[in-house]
Amino acid sequence: MWADHDVQAHTTGTKRLHHPIVGDLTLDYQVLTVQDDPEQTLVLYTPEPGSPSAEALGMLAGWTSTSTTETLTPERTPGPPD
Repeated sequence: MWADHDVQAHTTGTKRLHHPIVGDLTLDYQVLTVQDDPEQTLVLYTPEPGSPSAEALGMLAGWTSTSTTETLTPERTPGPPD
């Protein structure tokens, strides 16, 4: 029976995720295939501009944008807000 089941791939949609620090995220996604290699795919996740999810992702991105010349010590390591 399973062999006859024709499952269609979803190439666009909305995904809800939970991040342990910033909480719930709602992201739109789009799946792109590589024309020369259909076994490869690229999935793009984007938040609605101005949404709480966009703000949460911006906060996470800010934690990764430290200067490459700056050495982080445990006291200076970015972390979640108090």
